[in-house]
Amino acid sequence: MAKKEYSFYPGCSSQKAASSSNYQVSVDSMCNELDIQLNTIPDWNCCSASIGYAGGGELPRIALSARNLALSEQANPGQDVVATCAACWLATKETKERLHEDDGLMEETNQALSAAGLNVKADQKVRHMVEVLIEDFGYDELGKHVKKPLDGIKIAGYVGCQTNRPFGIDGESFENPKYLDKLVETMGAEPIEKYEKKVQCCGGALAFSEPEKSQAMIKDIIEAAYDGGADMIATPCPVCQMNVEVYQNHINKKYNTKFKMPVVYYSQLMSVAYGKNYKESGLNGQVITPEKLSIIAKKIAHSAFSFPHLYVGMNITSTQLPRRIFTYPAT
Repeated sequence: MAKKEYSFYPGCSSQKAASSSNYQVSVDSMCNELDIQLNTIPDWNCCSASIGYAGGGELPRIALSARNLALSEQANPGQDVVATCAACWLATKETKERLHEDDGLMEETNQALSAAGLNVKADQKVRHMVEVLIEDFGYDELGKHVKKPLDGIKIAGYVGCQTNRPFGIDGESFENPKYLDKLVETMGAEPIEKYEKKVQCCGGALAFSEPEKSQAMIKDIIEAAYDGGADMIATPCPVCQMNVEVYQNHINKKYNTKFKMPVVYYSQLMSVAYGKNYKESGLNGQVITPEKLSIIAKKIAHSAFSFPHLYVGMNITSTQLPRRIFTYPAT
């Protein structure tokens, strides 16, 4: 039996060859280390975030997310619904909230779902993966699994807007949430203490309709990271990761800048720190290579069990041995 089981909603961007498929790779590696079992919702569909951006109407948007909830209730009863994508988390959580607040909307939604033989109660808790890590495990437990500390890396924790507003992470400030900085620190890296653009929107919803405005917002996010001395940016949001990473060449041409700031997921930091290699951490899916993280990923982590002769005569049991002893570059 796995330590923790959750009803998992992967979202469109996590699929093979999609924009954040490497995010899913790193999440799988991270969950494997933490003994987390993700039970994928069968036959899931798009969360409807893009329909919301396009003004597709309330009922179609709510019904799409409600269908996922209904399928989750059937397949994984009693389990919290967990999403790794900020937009998916927000759309699904909003749907649950709206259905509980509005009896008329609940009735209309179930009428729409009845055509597919489904009915939704929206009685499962909806959570982002970072909530699971912080609330169900905690920083101390997460730190116990570190085999290759991310020493010497300075990271700007870019939370963005969707995991911060309107719901946010329990107990966190909307203006200056600290959970990402604490995760960075737990993995052995150094968080940028004063990152002024931590919760600024990346302009993802404007990327196609008003690209100039979107790219101006991205420019500010990257400049603030450089100003803080960051080696890279880390985020919990696939839209933020893609936007801030892939448009840097466009911004360089427009503003005569020389940006080359890597943008990674928190789960990639954790996977590397947990001893996973370059590919297992999804680093091969980056547009801009995070050099310092890649160097650590290519090292080999050795536990104390690899060097039992070091402990001969010390009268200690295997359970008292430290989890990590050495790392050295692979040849």
